Amino acid sequence: MNIHALLVNRFAEALEKLDVTDAPVPVSRSARPEFGEYQFNGAMALAKKLKQKPRDIAERILEAVTLDDVAEKLEIAGPGFINIHLKDAWLANQCELALHDPRLGIAKAPQQNVVVDYSSPNLAKEMHVGHLRTTIIGDAVVKVLEFLGHNVIRQNHMGDWGTQFGMLLAHLSDKLQEEVAETALSDLEDFYREAKIRFDEEEGFADRAREYVVKLQGGDERCIALWERFIDISIKHSEEVYEKLNVSLTRDDIMGESAYNHDLANVVAELKAQGIAVEDQGAQVVFLPELADKEGNPAVYIVQKSGGGYLYATTDLAAMRYRSGKLNADRTLILTDARQALHFKQTELVGRKAGFMQPEQTYEHCPFGMMLGSDGKPFKTRSGGTVKLAALLDEAIERAGNLIAQRDSDLSEVELSDVARKVGIGAVKYADLSKNRTTDYMFNWDSMLSFEGNTAPYLQYAYTRVKSIFRKAGVSLATLPGEITLTEPQEHHLAVLLMQFEEVINVVSRDATPHVLCTYLYDVASAFMSFYEACPILKDDTAQPVRESRLALAALVSRTLERGLALLGIDTLEKM
Repeated sequence: MNIHALLVNRFAEALEKLDVTDAPVPVSRSARPEFGEYQFNGAMALAKKLKQKPRDIAERILEAVTLDDVAEKLEIAGPGFINIHLKDAWLANQCELALHDPRLGIAKAPQQNVVVDYSSPNLAKEMHVGHLRTTIIGDAVVKVLEFLGHNVIRQNHMGDWGTQFGMLLAHLSDKLQEEVAETALSDLEDFYREAKIRFDEEEGFADRAREYVVKLQGGDERCIALWERFIDISIKHSEEVYEKLNVSLTRDDIMGESAYNHDLANVVAELKAQGIAVEDQGAQVVFLPELADKEGNPAVYIVQKSGGGYLYATTDLAAMRYRSGKLNADRTLILTDARQALHFKQTELVGRKAGFMQPEQTYEHCPFGMMLGSDGKPFKTRSGGTVKLAALLDEAIERAGNLIAQRDSDLSEVELSDVARKVGIGAVKYADLSKNRTTDYMFNWDSMLSFEGNTAPYLQYAYTRVKSIFRKAGVSLATLPGEITLTEPQEHHLAVLLMQFEEVINVVSRDATPHVLCTYLYDVASAFMSFYEACPILKDDTAQPVRESRLALAALVSRTLERGLALLGIDTLEKM
């Protein structure tokens, strides 16, 4: 149930009765419970158009709107706000319907083809913490879009091409004389470091590396075979991280930079033919007056270097054309750090000038901030090196295991290991996902693994708390009669929150903002804790109908937390 959409429709119908057309229908959640759950704020905007006082307009809207089935009370406040107090019986009925619906009452959206470009590690190196945000934010957005019924096409734009591969293939060719490829590439960081040292210091190696680049680009069979072996083992490193992170990317989702090589010359040729790209100092350049500097000089967007080489810009234009044309994407979402915002703004401008996208197709760069260490600088190892993502996740599991072991529990060794993995990985992911993606955030082990506050362990514990209630009651969630009555304010507040799930999901889908879902789940868990304290469920003096109603409400909390955390890619636990 989307309460917001229902209220907008009812107020839109009321405005039609008053012969008011093309007017906005601003319905928002109330900031304070005494003002109801929602407000209609359109009367003031209509005052000038209708040449009437806002309160008089609000009175007329109040007479025209039909909300008897939904609202207990409608009241005019201030200069013309209409406060909406939802009816307990209506809320209870909606909760019952949601409880017995596999989708929790959440409707599917009109289907779109949505391309989501995320993760995109450089296959010349192991994944590091810089890949965490794009990978988990992208995967949460993908899961939400798929839940709403969209056809989602994951695109892992891996860095699998470029001049550095000449250096790496020359080094690999030499190493294969001593050992097998799997052994040589068991640590990609070490392998890259060794190759770079040779490139900088060993006589003749740099020339050999450049020869390998030429051979690779020319399609030399042996060179391509070496490159494919390197890529295959590099992808295995990434797959291990994806599995540990519980994200849904697979090999089938890889569309690396190399996939667009065949089209780069065509892209440049089309830009030149349309007069969009022109030669400047031997390079092919697009000048963008739309992004001119203070002196009026247009932004420069290079699509081919003077030596004939192509750039990220060329590849991204080819990718845009492929996704818009071949994949027929209604929306393209690209998740990278905020430092690339200008590049993608320029790419969209150039692509639209060239007709590489249709006007109705969207191209949405979804930037995110940086993960910072306790010193407020980009997160590094103590020695100042890059933190490998696999090592970070292993440490999270170890720390979670130590914390769980200190708590009173009857968990076996196997159960403890499973809980440690789910809590540790969940904590790292949630600490990131719960922050507005456009801001930087500070990485802190203690806060992310805390069982208090807006953290994954707190939500996972809240879920196990509900499950334990059902174990104590000897009742299965599947056999609940589900008849709900709301009499206490804590029940009412919890029911309203549970019925706002669809609104939250739609916001995440529209804006690619998983933190909105995190905040919502934390609010639900906190409201459940308040409800549980104020509204006894298992006490002997709790009447049977009241007990069953509260169990049904608790069951809906359980299903909402489970579904919400699953959309974030975070596992729930039966006990902790």
